Amino acid sequence: MLVEFNTLPEESRVWIYQANRSFSAVEINEIESKLNVFIENWAAHGSDLQAGYTIKYKRFIVLGLNQSANNATGCSIDASVHFIQQLEKDYDVDLMDKMNVSYKQGEFIAYKTLTDFRKMAKDKAVSKKTIVFNNLVNNIAEFKENWEVPASDSWHSRFIK
Repeated sequence: MLVEFNTLPEESRVWIYQANRSFSAVEINEIESKLNVFIENWAAHGSDLQAGYTIKYKRFIVLGLNQSANNATGCSIDASVHFIQQLEKDYDVDLMDKMNVSYKQGEFIAYKTLTDFRKMAKDKAVSKKTIVFNNLVNNIAEFKENWEVPASDSWHSRFIK
């Protein structure tokens, strides 16, 4: 069952998929249509899952699932992964590689490999104050508080002296 992302409870589980490029307005409209259909049909052992999504900065697809209504199962999580993999193919974009870092450069979102980010940190091209996206958050409360944070407040801090 599709619900508005911002109506999901704070403890709802989230999965964040970051794209290696920005989506165009046309792509976002198409992706939103596909997400609507997917979530409307998303189920765990025949039971509807109460879920929503948001697309942030034309680059991040965030799925939220109210686990107090129904928990995701291995099969339903696999279905969501297959859906995201199909989006990767449809739009020639990388959404599943967790070894990349997105961060703010002024108003823009930059995307680098972890190796490049480490080098930038070593070269002082990014600092503890650089706003990074911590895609390891687990629920909506963490998403609101700890997704978009200074590098010093994230796992990225290990690279910045």
